Amino acid sequence: IQLTDTLEQMQQGTLMRKVKSKSWKKQRYFKLQDDCMTIWYQSKRTGKTESAFSISDVETVREGHQSEVLQSLAEEFPPERCFTIVFYGRRGNLDLIAGSAEEAQCWVQGLRQLIEVATSMDQREKIDQWIRDWFQKADKNKDGRMNFKEVQRLLKMMNVDMNEDHALRLFQAADKSESGTLEGEEFVLFYKALTQREEVLSLFQDFSEDGKKLTLLELVDFLRQEQLEDEGTEELAMELIDKYEPSETARARHVLSADGFLMYLCSPEGSIFNPRHRALWQDMRQPTQPLCHYFISSSHNTYLIEDQIRGQSSIEGYIRALKRGCRCLEVDCWDGPNGEPMVYHGHTFTSKIPFREVVSTLGKYAFKTSDYPVILSLENHCSMEQQEVLAQQLKTILGEQLLTTTTDGRVPTQLPSPEELKHKILLKGKKIGRLEDTLDGPGDEGPDVSDDDNGAEAEEERRRVKKDKESLAQALSDCVVYCKNVSFRGFQEARSHSRPSEISSFAEAKARKLIRDAGNEFVRHNTWQLTRIYPSGMRTDSSNYNPQEMWNVGCQIVALNFQTAGTEMDLCDGLFSQNGCCGYVLKPPFMRDEETLFNPSDPSSREGPGPGTGLSLQVISGQQLPKVANRKDGEVIDPLVRVEIHGVPMDQARQETKYIENNGFNPRWDETLQFQLHVPELALVRFVVEDYDKTSRNDFVGQFTLAFANIKPDGTSIPPSSLFVHIRITEPPGPEQD
Repeated sequence: IQLTDTLEQMQQGTLMRKVKSKSWKKQRYFKLQDDCMTIWYQSKRTGKTESAFSISDVETVREGHQSEVLQSLAEEFPPERCFTIVFYGRRGNLDLIAGSAEEAQCWVQGLRQLIEVATSMDQREKIDQWIRDWFQKADKNKDGRMNFKEVQRLLKMMNVDMNEDHALRLFQAADKSESGTLEGEEFVLFYKALTQREEVLSLFQDFSEDGKKLTLLELVDFLRQEQLEDEGTEELAMELIDKYEPSETARARHVLSADGFLMYLCSPEGSIFNPRHRALWQDMRQPTQPLCHYFISSSHNTYLIEDQIRGQSSIEGYIRALKRGCRCLEVDCWDGPNGEPMVYHGHTFTSKIPFREVVSTLGKYAFKTSDYPVILSLENHCSMEQQEVLAQQLKTILGEQLLTTTTDGRVPTQLPSPEELKHKILLKGKKIGRLEDTLDGPGDEGPDVSDDDNGAEAEEERRRVKKDKESLAQALSDCVVYCKNVSFRGFQEARSHSRPSEISSFAEAKARKLIRDAGNEFVRHNTWQLTRIYPSGMRTDSSNYNPQEMWNVGCQIVALNFQTAGTEMDLCDGLFSQNGCCGYVLKPPFMRDEETLFNPSDPSSREGPGPGTGLSLQVISGQQLPKVANRKDGEVIDPLVRVEIHGVPMDQARQETKYIENNGFNPRWDETLQFQLHVPELALVRFVVEDYDKTSRNDFVGQFTLAFANIKPDGTSIPPSSLFVHIRITEPPGPEQD
């Protein structure tokens, strides 16, 4: 970049006001860095650098009072001293007021000049610029050259691990002047040789006649043969060139360079995760889809951020869970001092938080990540007096958000859909009597006895109501509508009383026994009523059970300790990463049909296509895999990839590649792993990268999990673009599934 007077002035720095609101106007010292690509600003008071941004993040500069904040200051500051820096994406704008009109003009004109330079750079120039910036940062004595030791240190800063011998060979090849050091441009050459993607180049050359570019027709061939695109392929090829080809001349000639090809493969369009499924793509409406037709992201002991014996109870637990898309939270309430109910894990040493704070946090964060209903699972150990306080706090703090009656005021024959319950919080807990009694208006005689009830059953119902009235405050009971806790007395009894507004909870061991003894009945039960599963009380370390076996029978509320990382939470995150991360995932059709014959232990019970779907995964290579925590400096990993299938018992499988010695930077496996799936609709696919260890357990490097249904058959990269795979799915012959 040629340094003009304007840019030199920006490099000397300017004091300006950064404005956030009418009352927040603080002086900051803004300075263009020597690279002409970064702007730093520091606090005038402390002299500490507060923040920095890159010119490539800036979309445009607007002069005058064009933002809401600057408009509100129009009387105080003239427009010629004001301007707004607008960033790409979600980052907020930066509103500034210069000391004079001249200073404002200097920054407006200078920024526009730099934006033009940044946007006219093609991808190759941008990468070269990025490498040079790193080189400048590391060149402490500013002599423009670096020896091999310094280069190694710089590569560590860039998070590049490499085999030392390999790096030294490339270093010597790039040292054209044979001076034992690399100068700026030589370092760019060295870095590019180090990051060369041979496997992508070889795929590119399979389809490119001259090995330098893909013509429009060659790209169409690639999309049809490798990416299985069959409709509108020419239009798609044109779109991809426009979007990913960094060179303007190549774009104008409708060709794709090797750089553009790599950018496409590493983009969301090249991702293994079908981008359509990232957005909200499932049916969320009544009357076809009641709440029980969905898997619901659910947390256990949500208030804990550590273990359940001595761990800390914290509001943070609720905030984290809600931000992750969790839609069913648990709260354990106990009597607290001064008539204030408290939340903590009873009979343990966990710390305590006021119930009021939990409810306020819920009101604030419930619908930031998802618009769909939140279920608050209340474990109530409070006295009658403090139960009244619970009810009062729920109603006053949550107001309209708390659901206190059915959506249409009538007795439900089935649960409402997530769409009907948008922005509503449902309380799950004990309730006095039946929902229909509340809606009809409770009488002194206890519940009406319907024709279906025989005398003995009616007596039992009255006895239960009387018992509940002695231990449960009416005001709290009235807050429970669609999620009344009931004891489970067998699938037959549940069906004969069929009340969709009731819910039963099972500890993991009880659920496993029911799955073993009555798999199909369990699936049918979950087509019309909600079921909650929770971890065994023996899991004092807050470990998790495998949620997959519970999802296999259609259990909706499979509660996990969100604070405990591991395979179980990976599966949970993998299942709920689809459908806009809204916390609800629609169950497959054969799990929503009340007459279904499906039993997970016998996949042939599922009506549908014949014997199995084939999944063929070619694990090609990895790029810049993350370092293992607690590794000694300079240690390089020996990576292997394991692919796991989690689904019905017959589909559970795992296979792994060989390990590659000393290469976390660009390991190459080129191995194909094959799987047969009997119930692909329930399968989750988990990719795990580990550092092989001969003497002890392998170290975990990273993982990525997604539902099989979300795999794009033409996907090539696994976010964040650190694994390169090739996928083939072969469907069994048979009728189309919806």
